[in-house]
Formats: sequence, C-alpha cells, structure tokens
Amino acid sequence: MPELPDVEGFRRVAEHAAGQQLTDIEVHDSQVLRGIRPQQFRKSLRGAEFGEPWRRGKWLLLPTAAEFPQVALHFGMTGSLLWCARDAEPHKHDRVVFGFADGQLRYRDMRKLTGLHLVRGRAELDELLGELGPDALDASAADYRARLAGSRRSVKSALMDQEVLAGLGNLTVDETLWRARIHPARTTAELSEHEMSRIARRAHTVLRESAKVARVPDRPSWLTGHRDEPDPHCPRCGSALSRGKIAGRTTYHCPRCQPDR
Repeated sequence: MPELPDVEGFRRVAEHAAGQQLTDIEVHDSQVLRGIRPQQFRKSLRGAEFGEPWRRGKWLLLPTAAEFPQVALHFGMTGSLLWCARDAEPHKHDRVVFGFADGQLRYRDMRKLTGLHLVRGRAELDELLGELGPDALDASAADYRARLAGSRRSVKSALMDQEVLAGLGNLTVDETLWRARIHPARTTAELSEHEMSRIARRAHTVLRESAKVARVPDRPSWLTGHRDEPDPHCPRCGSALSRGKIAGRTTYHCPRCQPDR
C-alpha cells in the first residue's frame, strides 16, 4: 500500500507537469472520479496550466496555476502515478490520463479503492483534508508527543491513524517502532515523553530515507528487509521476529529488542 514515501515519489513524478498546459484528459474509468462526472472533470480543467504539486500525508495535490481548481489524488492500496511519453503503450489499469505537449501523467490503479477529487476552492480543500493530523515528516517531536499522549490504544494503532499523524502506514510504523525499541502493542498512555520523542526521531529518519527512493526499502539493515523471508530474523540482534496482527494489519517486531513492558 502506498505510504508517505511512495506519495512523495509520485509528487516528484508530477513535477514533470508543473508549468505545462493541459492539452487533453482521458477518463478511461469514471469509477475513480469521486463526486464528479467525467464531462465536468474535463471541462473544469480544460486548458489549465498545472502548478507545483504538493503532498499532505498520503494525499497528493495537483494545483492549477490559479491555485484552484486542484486535483486531489489518493492511491489506496494499488494506485500509482507515472510520467509517460505520449506514444507509450497504454496499460489496462490506466484510469485517468492527463495529456501535455511532451508527455502524460497517468493515474494507474488496479483495485480502484480510492481515486481523484476535483477541489474547487479553499472550503472544499479544508473539508477534504480537515480531519488529517499533521504530516508525519513535517511534524515536530512536540507534535508527536501531543498527538500520542493520553490515548489508550496501542502505539501502532495510534501511529497508523491518519487523524493522529498523516502519512504513516504499516511498513513505516513497524520500521519506526523497531528502531525506537518500542513494542507495537504498548499503549500510548504508558509511553514516557522520552519514548515518544524517540519515536518521532526514528520516524523522521525512516521517512526521510524512504522518501529518497520513493518507497520503504528492503535493505538488509532494515526490519523491512527481512519481514518477507520464510524465517525472518532481526537484523540487529539475530532473534527470530514475531509476527501478529495489530489494528488489523500484519505486524512484525523483535521480542528481544522491543520488549512488552
């Protein structure tokens, strides 16, 4: 599932279109358009010049040069954004294609769980993003402490809640908690301020390093580099990794490095 690092990669892809005029829009599957018909979508954007794309958590925003309207993209479990030559072979999962003079932005999604919104003004933007917490990469350690304090939920559940912090997902949270030596099932109420600050520092490291390659990497020194092995072991201490379910998601942790206390 695309997480903040993946969407940051899609933001860099979308930069190809910044400063370019939209020449055509192909809607191959209207099911990915949320709250608007294909004809209205095309009419609202026809001839617009795209501005600099920006991201909030797992959302990507493509503003026009006049700021609004903006196209808001969410990638669900299987979505992606690609820059392709105009004569590149079409893909069966290319749902919406934005055409420019020297290329195309293609929204590709197999499962169509989320999709594209047309945001016409500030009020609509605030309504769409208003319940999101601060962006997990931009948030300070003080933000992390304030957002996590007082809950009775597991720390993994809280970190994955987009209303707490926007952008963290299953892989980034498992990696962050492993680096912070925090058991994912511990409740946030029992975490000290020092531990919450440590989580923030480790989250920033994980997100920065992952954003550079536009995905959560499977490096040998990372927990994520071992979770798919038949017999996964901790890259730090060599202990067998524990596998379970927290907040409905498959969770890996090291029982030695991340004691339940």
